[in-house]
Amino acid sequence: MTLETLAKDIAAAAESDAKALVADAKAEAEQLLAEAEAKATVLREEAKQRADKEATQIARETVASARQSNQKDILIARRKVLDATYEAAKEHIADPGMKGRAALLKTLLSKSKKLAKGKYVILPVEVDRAAISKQAGDRKVGESVDGLGGFVLEAEDGSISFDMRFDNMLERAWSSKLSAVNDTLFG
Repeated sequence: MTLETLAKDIAAAAESDAKALVADAKAEAEQLLAEAEAKATVLREEAKQRADKEATQIARETVASARQSNQKDILIARRKVLDATYEAAKEHIADPGMKGRAALLKTLLSKSKKLAKGKYVILPVEVDRAAISKQAGDRKVGESVDGLGGFVLEAEDGSISFDMRFDNMLERAWSSKLSAVNDTLFG
């Protein structure tokens, strides 16, 4: 063998080895690429599932929050309507020209005579002073008290008093009938 043949053989063997190495490297690269793509597909799917789950959870929470906010707004609006209704009732009762006012005062004075025997002073609400003074009979009419109407019946020694003002009656009626008022206003 000549040196030239030997060099050709070595070059051919090196080229063959290089081709084999390149082919192995390409095959390994393709395998690594396929594995990476498979792993990326799995990761994308997992990320998509997590994102879908989070989006569903956020949507549920948003809907629940919106419902809660709406319920709060409804309750606030109802409270405003109830407060306005109560204020309208107070204004109606405070009106000196309220229909049935004289009869109501007469009934209260009659009840007060049965309720409290003895020496009592009638402390009227100023708007009803004249009507109460006419119907007080033998009872003394004292100083005025604050209120929408009616009077306070007080023992002369101040030991006992009965609140027969319209304010007190309205508050008791409002408390006892609040459920019915709610039903009437809001169904």
